[in-house]
Amino acid sequence: MPELKRLHAGDAPAVLAFELANRAYFAASVSDRGDEFYDEFTDRYGALLAEQEAGICAFYVLVAEDGSVLGRFNLYDLEYGAAVLGYRVAQHVAGRGVATATVRELCGLAAVRHGLRTLRAATASDNVASQKVLTKAGFVPVGPADPADIGGKPGTWYQRDLEVQP
Repeated sequence: MPELKRLHAGDAPAVLAFELANRAYFAASVSDRGDEFYDEFTDRYGALLAEQEAGICAFYVLVAEDGSVLGRFNLYDLEYGAAVLGYRVAQHVAGRGVATATVRELCGLAAVRHGLRTLRAATASDNVASQKVLTKAGFVPVGPADPADIGGKPGTWYQRDLEVQP
């Protein structure tokens, strides 16, 4: 059974392997991160961990029983009870409900662990799979997204209000 866990320094090799193995798949629906991302991965990864430690963001990985990364699920810009959700799953698990189930799980963690009340996510108009994930996970469209928010593509912002647990 896959496990959703907070990103840690020791996850770096598995995260890099996940990104490299799925690079072409991701580039088909979101802007490619470019060679620089991979060339500077160690420094960028360290910066992510520093942001997480500072409470600015919260990064999660969905890990298979064999230790491989099946997906990344991130909460950005945590402030005023809200955050932006970003996620990506490996091609070999896409279309199996993995992203939807994990986004739902992360919504619960966002409320309980991070005290968030609202999550927002932007998706490109042509990324139908991501739109389905968000809708099935309880998000509703709330307006157009600036193309700068989605790699230069037109799209939509989705939002989900969370139930904060006492």
